[in-house]
Amino acid sequence: MDAIVEAALRKWPHVPHCYGWLALDARGNWFMRDERIQHAGPFPQVKGSRIEHDKLRAFIERNYATDPRGAWFFQNGPQRVYLELEAAPFVWRVADAPGWPVTSHTGLPALVRSAWLDELGRLFLDTAIGYGLVHTMDMGLAAQAVEAGAWQPLELPFAQMPARFGYVLQPQAAAA
Repeated sequence: MDAIVEAALRKWPHVPHCYGWLALDARGNWFMRDERIQHAGPFPQVKGSRIEHDKLRAFIERNYATDPRGAWFFQNGPQRVYLELEAAPFVWRVADAPGWPVTSHTGLPALVRSAWLDELGRLFLDTAIGYGLVHTMDMGLAAQAVEAGAWQPLELPFAQMPARFGYVLQPQAAAA
């Protein structure tokens, strides 16, 4: 987490959390979802505005974390902005290199522990840093890893993945 974010948390420790305003799609893109977009429909059917600014994306990615219940958020200074996830907390990019190394959409390298296929044929990887979906553009490389026996996917319905791997697709504020 950025030092400036940690300082803001110490200065203003009781800023209310924010829900519904930020989302991560299945290709690792961040989306802003203002009130108008939220009322237009749920994510991912209505995505919102894709965040294109490189420095803003990098700031979000450096301050991206999870809480004890598995809800992912972006710590924006003193305010915690909870994310809606289309598929999983990470989107993996697979490198065309020996061992098929993977890197998260946030730029973190990860070691694959297990592979999972959902009913749509999407490939998910459980890694030392978390659970995520293989980017669609990297499925050819992922298929090579599977064919070589490096990854041996097990089948699991998508609806069971969040509970099995401890993450929340659509965090909600706790009831008052």
